[in-house]
Amino acid sequence: MTDTFEHNPRVWTAARLREALQGLPDETPIHVGVADGPGDFDGYTEYALVNLEPVEKDTAPAGPAVHADVEYTLFADFKAGQYHYDLD
Repeated sequence: MTDTFEHNPRVWTAARLREALQGLPDETPIHVGVADGPGDFDGYTEYALVNLEPVEKDTAPAGPAVHADVEYTLFADFKAGQYHYDLD
């Protein structure tokens, strides 16, 4: 049987992100390290931050009064470099 556990990372707020970026030059590139598993940054994969978009998330069952919350999502892409096309 597989062991399960609750993973509840602290999601950053806009204020916390602003604080972390304070003092950095405007031209500073931002990279994102993606964990290999919940909380496992020992072998993280590095991506380049490329965009911030509001994304609507449905929070209620479909019907006449559908309610959607907006979450702001940072999008990351592969770092600059040469890659082979995946032909699968």
